[in-house]
Amino acid sequence: MSIHDSILDTIGNTPIVRLHRLSPEGFELFAKLEAFNPLGSVKDRLALGVIEAAERDGLLKPGQTVIEATSGNTGIGLAMVCARKGYPLVIVMAESFSVERRRLMRFLGARVILTPASEKGTGMVAKARELAAANGWFWTRQFENEANADVHSRTTAQEILRDFGGSGPDYFVTGAGTGGTLKGVARVLRSESPATRIVVAEPENAPMLASGVAQNHLDDGTPAESHPLFRPHPVQGWSPDFIPRLTGDAIEGGFINAIQPVSGAESLRLARELARQEGIFCGISGGATLAAALEITKVAPRAAGSSSWFPIPASAISRPRYSRRSGKRWTPRNWRFRTPRRGVVSALSRQSR
Repeated sequence: MSIHDSILDTIGNTPIVRLHRLSPEGFELFAKLEAFNPLGSVKDRLALGVIEAAERDGLLKPGQTVIEATSGNTGIGLAMVCARKGYPLVIVMAESFSVERRRLMRFLGARVILTPASEKGTGMVAKARELAAANGWFWTRQFENEANADVHSRTTAQEILRDFGGSGPDYFVTGAGTGGTLKGVARVLRSESPATRIVVAEPENAPMLASGVAQNHLDDGTPAESHPLFRPHPVQGWSPDFIPRLTGDAIEGGFINAIQPVSGAESLRLARELARQEGIFCGISGGATLAAALEITKVAPRAAGSSSWFPIPASAISRPRYSRRSGKRWTPRNWRFRTPRRGVVSALSRQSR
């Protein structure tokens, strides 16, 4: 193993492992463990990407304070990056999010400012905007910053293609928080692996994407108000009370083939099962993406030797395009994706014969 110049060089290239006990009959599940990033989540990629893009473009000056609104993991990743690079960091966080994440960010040197829980995600974004303008701080704008999606196109998507021999999975299933992973990975798979189906999981009690109801944004791309379909849910880091601009881009770009609702209870149960049956320790978002992946296997066609893949916390299902027994290519003669209004695909269904 080589010696790394800094902790930042250890971000990315996370491993993929096969799930043995949780794979349903006829499928193989694989998990890409984003918890192997140095501060434990996929948001480490985002943090490094947006800071280095700002440095490159001259938007972030040496010693300038960085600010962001976050439910936690982006703030933890930014705290690591800013500590290494020498930038003061201010995090704005709704008081309803976990105390443990606040402590981690403060331990890494960040200042944490809490906003009222009643103001939800839009409230903490508004506070970050206000403080950045008043103090001349650099606001990373994770929900609409193209550098967020770009880092996933350069790293996460390329790792997926590499590890699957260049062909990509048959299904890529992911939750949507900022929309950076979704947009960044999906656009590469659309180009390099057009047969891949992109499935987005969202909490069943907050069906903002499945509703097709558009999100109102301000001129700067930030949310103008809470989405009318938002309801509080337990999957921290997913589905804030608005549809981020990056997620909207993925919808408008036609990258999404299906939306899969998941329940909070099932997400928690499967997070426990990943630990107890596979020895994989993850949070509720890992359980939620596995829940979505398992739902897709119930309706996806089964070929001999079929396999499924999903990363934690982003997730995917893949099935080999060739049967190991017959060597014949699978063709979806009697399967289709049902397309609802506004071009968002909300269900995977089987056509009647």
